Amino acid sequence: MAITRLPSAGFSITIRIAVTADASSIGRLTTSVGEAGAIVTALDVVDSDPTHVIVDLTCDTADAGHADQVVDALTALDGVDVRKVSDRTFLLHLGGKIEVTSKVALRNRDELSRAYTPGVARVCMAIAENPADARRLTIKRNTVAVVSDGSAVLGLGNLGPAASLPVMEGKAALFKRFGGVDAWPVVLDTQDTDEIVQIVKAIAPAYGGINLEDIAAPRCFEIEARLREALDIPVFHDDQHGTAICVLAALTNALRVVGKRLEDVRVVVSGAGAAGTAIMKLLLRQGVGDIIAYDREGALHRGLTGLNSAWQWLAENTNKENYSGDLPGAIRGADVFIGVSAPNLLTGDDIAQMAKDPIVFALANPDPEVDPREARKHAAVVATGRSDQPNQINNVLAFPGVFRGMLDAHAEEFTEEMAIAAARAIADVVGEDKINPTVIVPSVFDSRVAPAVAAAVRAAAHSPSPLPAADPGPADLPEIAANASATP
Repeated sequence: MAITRLPSAGFSITIRIAVTADASSIGRLTTSVGEAGAIVTALDVVDSDPTHVIVDLTCDTADAGHADQVVDALTALDGVDVRKVSDRTFLLHLGGKIEVTSKVALRNRDELSRAYTPGVARVCMAIAENPADARRLTIKRNTVAVVSDGSAVLGLGNLGPAASLPVMEGKAALFKRFGGVDAWPVVLDTQDTDEIVQIVKAIAPAYGGINLEDIAAPRCFEIEARLREALDIPVFHDDQHGTAICVLAALTNALRVVGKRLEDVRVVVSGAGAAGTAIMKLLLRQGVGDIIAYDREGALHRGLTGLNSAWQWLAENTNKENYSGDLPGAIRGADVFIGVSAPNLLTGDDIAQMAKDPIVFALANPDPEVDPREARKHAAVVATGRSDQPNQINNVLAFPGVFRGMLDAHAEEFTEEMAIAAARAIADVVGEDKINPTVIVPSVFDSRVAPAVAAAVRAAAHSPSPLPAADPGPADLPEIAANASATP
């Protein structure tokens, strides 16, 4: 069976099977799974008797249809009884992925009186007199709203707010795991720009930052711009800036691998939506040689009519030679291809037409713009967004540390200087002595990444006295006391 998509843990299944207790039975199971194109990741004996063995066989498949094919192949074996199939991804999501836990024990009346009434009234009055104290005396100090209208969920399209919630929950879990940031999903049952802006403005007092997520372009640009103007806390659209930061970091090290300079290379970006536009603007700010932007209308060039304002800006500020052809023609002779668009747009033969030692970032998920196996036959460096491939370019390298740094610095806005500093920090974590064609970014589990990014963002924010990332320590207590009532 030919499987074009790669098996992934995202489509992992566990199959409970009763099989005859003979010497070859287990081997027949694993062989069948392998022949069906899946990858066995675990096999556990659950029970047995003199004639049968019951096992849980776990394997990675390529998609739901492929999972069904694997089950059918096992069912067709003699002496095999498939009793139950569990989708491990759905099991993980049962009841949601995050919860609220109290930082206060509330073990007795004394603690209750200080955490709630009557003691809490003193803290309320202190904040009313000095609203800035909300950053130190409430969850605002360390809390981010993850806001989405569900109009551009992953690469799946306009699924709406309820269907976007699993993604926003996952984002919140990543904030906590990698940045120590308390984040909470805020999914909105409206896709009206004015309403979204008004709602986020109304809820902003409870948060130290706003992370916009999965909002379709070009509305996302206006929403972010208006919220930045209206709020005194950072507003960060991760699909734009998180992606751009990670791509700049990866490209910095990829260029080191091939011995080229950013100002000398020609880059083709497939996808001029939120992510692609932010990537191109950051590369232009860093002095890239030239960029060709490609999207549904073709290569964006001067003279192309009917463009929205974002595409019009790109047409006027990129594509020096005003190329107007197709995507394979655009990458011919190019040094770098960056895809944030759709699967299977290019072939290995197309990559072979690029400049010497080309760099390919095919980031569409789960299926890249070009098969990475084919791209590696011709490219010097290949990266994807997949966790099962080398050089995974994943926004989790950026946004937890970026928000950690902004919260600690009491930053009131996210700036381009912060983006560049964060990208440099991510690139430098790898270490120039460790860089090679399969290691241009650190692992998402590298514990050095978020602290390095946070430190770089704090420095870029020019905060005179950043708060520590952890809970208030002894150094904070005198300042807190000075703003509290003297009444015991």
